[in-house]
Amino acid sequence: MNFSSVSGKNWIFKKFNSLDIKKYSEDYSLNSTVAKLLSIRKKNIDNIDLFLNPTIKNFLPNPSILKDMINATERTYQCIKNRETLGVFGDYDVDGATSTALLKLYFLSIKQEIKTYIPDRKKEGYGPSNKGFDKLIKLGAKVIFTVDCGTLSFEPINKVQNQNIDVIVLDHHQSDVKLPNACAIVNPNRYDDTSKLNYLCAAGVCFMFLVNLNKKLRITKWFEKNNISEPNILNFLDLVSLGTVCDVVPLIGLNRAIVKQGLKVLKKRSNLGLKTLYDLCKIESQPTTHDMGYKLGPRINAGGRVGKSSHGAELLSSTDPQKAYQIAMDLDKSNQERKSIELLLSKKIDFEVKNFIKDPVLILSGSDWHEGIIGIVASRIKEKYNKPTILISLNKKIGKGSARSVIGFDIGSQIIKAVQSGILEKGGGHKMAGGFTLKEEKIPILRDFLIKNFEKLCKDYSKNINLYLDTIIAPSALNEDFFQEVNHLAPFGSGNSEPKFVIENIKVISSNIIGNNHIRSVLSGKDGSTFKAFAWNAKNSPLEPFLNKKNRKKINIAGKMRLNIWKGKRSVEFLIEDIAI
Repeated sequence: MNFSSVSGKNWIFKKFNSLDIKKYSEDYSLNSTVAKLLSIRKKNIDNIDLFLNPTIKNFLPNPSILKDMINATERTYQCIKNRETLGVFGDYDVDGATSTALLKLYFLSIKQEIKTYIPDRKKEGYGPSNKGFDKLIKLGAKVIFTVDCGTLSFEPINKVQNQNIDVIVLDHHQSDVKLPNACAIVNPNRYDDTSKLNYLCAAGVCFMFLVNLNKKLRITKWFEKNNISEPNILNFLDLVSLGTVCDVVPLIGLNRAIVKQGLKVLKKRSNLGLKTLYDLCKIESQPTTHDMGYKLGPRINAGGRVGKSSHGAELLSSTDPQKAYQIAMDLDKSNQERKSIELLLSKKIDFEVKNFIKDPVLILSGSDWHEGIIGIVASRIKEKYNKPTILISLNKKIGKGSARSVIGFDIGSQIIKAVQSGILEKGGGHKMAGGFTLKEEKIPILRDFLIKNFEKLCKDYSKNINLYLDTIIAPSALNEDFFQEVNHLAPFGSGNSEPKFVIENIKVISSNIIGNNHIRSVLSGKDGSTFKAFAWNAKNSPLEPFLNKKNRKKINIAGKMRLNIWKGKRSVEFLIEDIAI
């Protein structure tokens, strides 16, 4: 079957095995379409039963397999025994906020004194600083955790360690061969870690640490001796799952179990901060990974981007309803401000991209581009052009950069190599994203460095944007029964993508613009049945003419299903990603 995409994408249907469909249908009581979806994912599944029903018990390894976990646990245990104050230096994004809140809530539950510090993004930048450490030390901290940061923070960590303050790094960013002189660095992505848990986010690493610490306190009878009830670690999985989804790490292995079980905890609405956000976002039913990624996450992130950096962690660890409500409102306001700044900056950068469109790696810079927004815009440009994208905000000859990459080009490693080569002042990241600081005059050198390495490592890389699709469905499939059947394969995310469907021969009944850029349509299938569909950010896009009533051509649509719940009414809608004729 041939589809001609109106946006120039290649529609590619994923491969499946017909024999699998019959087997999965019979063995797991799945309809044929869902069995087909399972067959498509087979290559990423070691055990079908565990994939469909992932539990923490079946996936949780001994936390001690992580390098330095024993050292981190023992030092923390001694701190608890001696009633020394703990400190947490966190990052301002969702992973950092959930990690910070996770540690704070756990230690408060066992009546352990703990102080937290989140740096101001604009004034202090990313990662541990002397200012932040000094603040925690003044508050009495004898042991300081760095969460979602710290692996490459040599100077501040070495300085406080020389002051007899122990630093425990709980991180997941890529490391250099050389490491700071910390008491412990627990990071599945450090060069000498053999745990094979490198897909964990920082919240996942913090969870593993607390599992190990909790076990230590249990076997030494610390809870019993101190007349303190042992916390149920699983009750914190709402925070861990939120960090996991929003950091876009692969939903495989332990991560899949964390999110699957975390969604059950989220449903209980036991975390005051999250409950307050649910109400604000009008999430009436069971929260989903989509809610986490597109409703909760952006608001928590907004504090670090344009508002108060500490607001995310404060909200997630709050026990005061009034305070939680105020912070949630502030974050919502910051998120609206973020959207406005993002729209203006996107237009400006979209215009400038044209000057570099032939480059295999897009590197653009501008004076006073908002540091908290350039990462989001870089993601959008990367998606649009299917190229690694680096945006640099310049201020007084110093640039702060945010990078987003494509599969096959490990941008985190490239940033570390650029630091080692003296091109960058500092920096780090993941395979798909990173950040750094550099002098303005080094930008041309960085551009040459990255383009050269990209051409060397990605010789066969295609510039074409592929849209990978699962199967064709009829409009009649857009019902809640089928939606719930497909949800057997959830949670969806990186490593287990949400199914994308095609519906053929569709007629547009009506369309209108909602918000500033979105299109809402009523569509009709071959059988005359109608259904609602949405195309986000489709105004002035190649999709708009084909959703306009003036264009009477029948179309084929590609996208995802979404369950809409509004004032108690439930309906399944279609989110249009692309159109073909």
